Amino acid sequence: MTAGIDPTGDVARWWATDVSHMEPGVIELRGRPVQDLIGTVDLPSAIWLLLRGELPDAPRADLLQAALVAGVDHGPQAPSIAIARMAITCGIGLNSAMASGINVLGDAHGGAGEQCVTLLDEVLRLESAGRTTAEAAAEAVAAGPRYVPGFGHRFHPRDPRRDPLVSRTEAAVRAGVVPGHHLRAGKAIEDHLSRGRPRPIPMNIDGATAIIYAELGFPAPLARGLFVLSRSIGILAHAWEEHEQGTRNKGPVPRSILPPRRDRPPGAA
Repeated sequence: MTAGIDPTGDVARWWATDVSHMEPGVIELRGRPVQDLIGTVDLPSAIWLLLRGELPDAPRADLLQAALVAGVDHGPQAPSIAIARMAITCGIGLNSAMASGINVLGDAHGGAGEQCVTLLDEVLRLESAGRTTAEAAAEAVAAGPRYVPGFGHRFHPRDPRRDPLVSRTEAAVRAGVVPGHHLRAGKAIEDHLSRGRPRPIPMNIDGATAIIYAELGFPAPLARGLFVLSRSIGILAHAWEEHEQGTRNKGPVPRSILPPRRDRPPGAA
């Protein structure tokens, strides 16, 4: 039958992939029958398998899971969450509401993890060129963006997700699970930013998860992809809650609050 549909094999070669394979009665993920994975592999390990082509050991899967759990939600003041909640009240489906929220996870909201991995990599590059870790951190920050990605927070003096993530990473370094280079770079940036200030500037969720993703060997763009994957869980939960509340056409502010009238020049229509 396949020969009749695709006699030259060009179509099959066009869509050839190492990620998955499917034919009647067969589904394989990275060469592993899906029935062998169901019930034996957790979701973080499945994510690792599809992205990396192999299953992680338990300590690495646990560290990935900690980062994914930490990023699932940050309340309706986050634009991605608010947009998903407003979108669902317009009568669209959950998939469209989720897409609406996910699509605003850009450079300013959602991209700091990717940017932080790039910053950490630069610290390590400067280290390898002969700078001390402190010098490398200071130079990388000075050459980087105005808003240092992964550090400080608009709402939290100290992001409550920072300490448990850093502690787990420190434990993983002591156990030889991860090398600790990106953790060292992140702490050096934290020390540099806090030096001489009455209030320190600790890393936030983006910085702590960036360290974990980088320590686990994920390149910078996947730090954003993994964050999006994590945050989509919160987006789904908020969209579903809003759907169940039955609100219609929810706007960004309550209907009782109207925008101020703009002053108009004399004689304007």
